[in-house]
Amino acid sequence: MRFYEFRNILFDLDGTVTDPYEGITASILYSLEYFPEIRTPGKEELKTFIGPPLSDSYRRYFGMSEQEAGEAVERYREYYREKGIFENRLYDGMKELLSAIKNSGKSIYLATSKPEIFARRILEYFDIYGYFDGVYGSSLDGKTVKKEDIIALLIERQGCDPRDTLMVGDTVYDIIGAARCSIKAVGVTYGYGDEEVLRKAGAAATVKTVEELRELLINTPKRE
Repeated sequence: MRFYEFRNILFDLDGTVTDPYEGITASILYSLEYFPEIRTPGKEELKTFIGPPLSDSYRRYFGMSEQEAGEAVERYREYYREKGIFENRLYDGMKELLSAIKNSGKSIYLATSKPEIFARRILEYFDIYGYFDGVYGSSLDGKTVKKEDIIALLIERQGCDPRDTLMVGDTVYDIIGAARCSIKAVGVTYGYGDEEVLRKAGAAATVKTVEELRELLINTPKRE
């Protein structure tokens, strides 16, 4: 498969464009202060929260009810919107990759389960907002959260041809969400993705570094 022929590239945010580990784990620990009956885990145990919808993770890992998970998400956002959002870093080489993709004539979009309002602030903070032709995320009211719904909305509004559209992400949510929207996906493992898990989920390819991703997405003539 010649991935460089795809004209529309959809990027996940957390674990794909940026490493949000510090901010997300700090926000979760802050939220758990309001649930003293729950054992406070170490930061390392909270890596699984990076990527999936927050409410799903609170229910899955802490046995919360839907109502409790909703409250936990609100507490999480109290910390995240003021401080956690900036406890984040851009993956090395990512800005250069986005520039190269844009210069090759492709369109770049963001498709993230993170609330869209936060995603836009992060792209602006790292001075990469201008590389994106569209930014799509979840809604704060919880009505649009699933990755496949976000991708489907993006494809519809942007008029993207699924046959010419590729998703890049680090979780099974990205891979499965893409498949449900009839588009191919590439899994990245330089963040928090697991190669075997991503391939089993249906990733058409996986990459270990940002440089490998660049080689996959851009047709750079080899020197003789």
